Amino acid sequence: MAKEKKNEKSLSEKKGKVSKKEKKELFAEYPNLWESRSQDDIEHTMAFAEEYMTFLDMAKTEREFVNLAVLALEDSGYVDIESVESLKCGDKVYSSIKGKGLMFAVVGKDDIVKGMNILGAHIDSPRLDLKPNPLYEEDDLVFFKTHYYGGIKKYQWTTIPLAIHGVIIKKNGEKVELRIGENDTDPIFYISDLLPHLGSEQMSQRANEFIKGEDLNVMIGASMLPDDDSSNACKYAILKILNKEYGIDEKDFVSAEIEIVPAMKARDVGFDRALIAAYGHDDKVCAYPALMAVMAQETPARTCVCMLSDKEEIGSYGNSGAQSRLYENFLVELFAKANGGYDELGYRKCIANTKMLSTDVSNAFDPKFASVSDKRNTAYLNKGVKMEKYTGSRGKSGASDANSEFFASILRVFAEHNIPWQTGELGKVDAGGGGTISAYLAKLGMEVIDCGVPVLSMHAPYEVISKIDLYFTYLAYKCFIENIK
Repeated sequence: MAKEKKNEKSLSEKKGKVSKKEKKELFAEYPNLWESRSQDDIEHTMAFAEEYMTFLDMAKTEREFVNLAVLALEDSGYVDIESVESLKCGDKVYSSIKGKGLMFAVVGKDDIVKGMNILGAHIDSPRLDLKPNPLYEEDDLVFFKTHYYGGIKKYQWTTIPLAIHGVIIKKNGEKVELRIGENDTDPIFYISDLLPHLGSEQMSQRANEFIKGEDLNVMIGASMLPDDDSSNACKYAILKILNKEYGIDEKDFVSAEIEIVPAMKARDVGFDRALIAAYGHDDKVCAYPALMAVMAQETPARTCVCMLSDKEEIGSYGNSGAQSRLYENFLVELFAKANGGYDELGYRKCIANTKMLSTDVSNAFDPKFASVSDKRNTAYLNKGVKMEKYTGSRGKSGASDANSEFFASILRVFAEHNIPWQTGELGKVDAGGGGTISAYLAKLGMEVIDCGVPVLSMHAPYEVISKIDLYFTYLAYKCFIENIK
């Protein structure tokens, strides 16, 4: 009897050991990266985050991102692709897309017909744009009328400090660049809200109703010139300031591109400084590591390309959005100059052999709003880059839905190079959804999958990401372009 009990205990211990080992090998587990990373990893994480935050503060708009990126590219030896007749391994070229998008590449060792490796992100973010005739006075206050851009919760844009960024092309063709509200000595701008003492009716309305789009009027002034008792005296005072400071008049706003963005800098979050709060993480938190990953290449095996597009937040339309042929024009010219001439069939084969990561953000699980997510199929902060086989809404509407063969090939490469990753969807099936630029590039015939950083409070004026997710996303992008065949 004692012997039988001993055998039962031994069998139980054996089963326990087997079970623990099999769980590690067979279960899909996505550990918190802070647990297992070395001190060296953490130091690199913090340093990369500091560089990103500095860049982000200087590049709140797509134009600013392109300007800064081009400066960095030229410092690293990149030249405008139109300035060269032919390309060889190691050559570095770029092309600005209307000053609001960017394509750049490093030519690889392999025949370009064998395909390219592309990282594609968008560099526009939700914001407020000025209407064509924005300036008006009402009850001795002066305002800009705005039209919101992208999917926002309108109430989030009231009572926060705002800045004005953009360009005005004057009648003589001179370009005036505005960036007001970012320096400590600058004025800020402001959208008022109703005080709670008088807000009972407002607070009984739905959240998407109590601040309407036409209510997002930005306060820009409240004074008048001495001895001016005429109508619109406050508006006239503001126009006098604008004319003196920038040489513009009211009609110059009609053709201008003026964006209203939060006047807040990127900041560490928490006592441990593990997170970053900032405006524009969507999608600059993916665009920046994509930029850095391609810039790190010198003589890659396959030609490496970075595509930074505009207008994603409104459907990628226009000649600077990802649906524009200007982006493909760069690929055609890159192919022709690396191939020794243009060959239609060769180009089509090149695109069919091309592999791309659509580097866009996704939602991070928020325990305060757990009901909209499937906890088994969502991304979490601190668990690395999110691989997303498909995006879209409800019945996968608008998704490109990557091939299993392509997805598996990436996971094999990530495993070989110890790149942590996680996966999931954008919320529960019928909770909503969203899209990226992946479908537009997949339409050309290349292999594409979405791969990006999880974000809390996405599309808010101040979003939150994890520093360790940011750094390991950079490593994932770098691993992809260096190793995928």
